[in-house]
Amino acid sequence: MDLRVIGYFIDIVDSGGFAKASEKIHITQPALSKAIIGLEHELDLTLIERGKRGTQLKLTSAGEVVYRHGIELLAGRHRMLNELASQRDLTSGELRLGLAPLGSAELFAPVIAKFKDSYPKIEMNLFVRGGVEQTLALQKGEIELATGIISFDKEFDGIRIHEDPMVVVLPKNNLLAHEASLQLCQISDIAQIMFEHDFALYGQVFDACEKAGFTPKNITRVSHPDFGIALVAAGAGTMVLPKLIAERHSVSGVVHVPLKSSELYWELSLYWQKGKQLSFAAQAMLNMVKERFGTHKQSAET
Repeated sequence: MDLRVIGYFIDIVDSGGFAKASEKIHITQPALSKAIIGLEHELDLTLIERGKRGTQLKLTSAGEVVYRHGIELLAGRHRMLNELASQRDLTSGELRLGLAPLGSAELFAPVIAKFKDSYPKIEMNLFVRGGVEQTLALQKGEIELATGIISFDKEFDGIRIHEDPMVVVLPKNNLLAHEASLQLCQISDIAQIMFEHDFALYGQVFDACEKAGFTPKNITRVSHPDFGIALVAAGAGTMVLPKLIAERHSVSGVVHVPLKSSELYWELSLYWQKGKQLSFAAQAMLNMVKERFGTHKQSAET
C-alpha cells in the first residue's frame, strides 16, 4: 500500500473534496481521482460515496476505517523520519536515563554536563530510581540506559564504570573505631543502618552479612546516605557503605574503617536491555561514558 496515496486520501477528506485537495497539494483532480480509484481497487472496497458534483463528500464505513488508520500510519512515518534525522545529526531527540540514587551525582554529573554541552538540542530526562525500579523501567521501555549494581545475564548488557571498596561507618566513640580494618562478623551485635529494600546495595550487604554467619539485627531503614550517616553519628548504629559515598556524605562524629571482604564491594554499571537497539542519543551517551571511564562492554558471556 502506497502511503503517498493514503496521504492523498486524507487530504481529500480534510479538504472536503477533490477540488480543494487538488489546490492544496498541487495535483490535478483527474490524477487524484485515479489514485483513489486505484486504492479502492487494491482494497476491493469503496471508500467514497460518489454523488453529484458539488455535493458534500461522504465516506463509506470502509473509508472511515482507512481514514482513521491512515492518520496513524502517516504519524508513524513522521515519527520514524524524525528519529532517523536525530540519528544522523542529533539535532532532535530524547535521552531517557535512569540513575541510581547512590554514586550517580559523584560519577555522572560531569558526563551529563558534557553531553548537554555537546548536544544541546537533545531533550534529556533523568529518573532517579532504586535498583528494582530501574530494571522494571528498562523492561517497560520507560528508560533506555540505567546505572546501578547488577550482574549481567541473558536480559541485560552493560559496562562496568566504577568499583569501590566498602567501609564501616562508626561513631567515633565506638570501641571498633580505632581498628585498622574490620570483618563483617565484628559488627554482628551492633544495630544496623541500612537502605530500603529497593536499593540493590541493601540486598548486597544483607547477603554478605548472612554469609559471614549472622543476620543484621535492629535495622533502621533509610533512603538517603546523609541521613543514615547522621544516625550513625547520633549513636543509632553502624552503616556499611562504599568508600566514595561515605566520604561524600561524611560528618563530624563518625569514622570510616575499611572492610575486609573479598566478596563485598560496590561496582556501579551502566546497562541496557540485551538485543534492544539503542537510540543514537543513548549510543552517544554510552560512548561518552566509555571515554571518561575507560570501560569496556560486559555481558553474561564475558
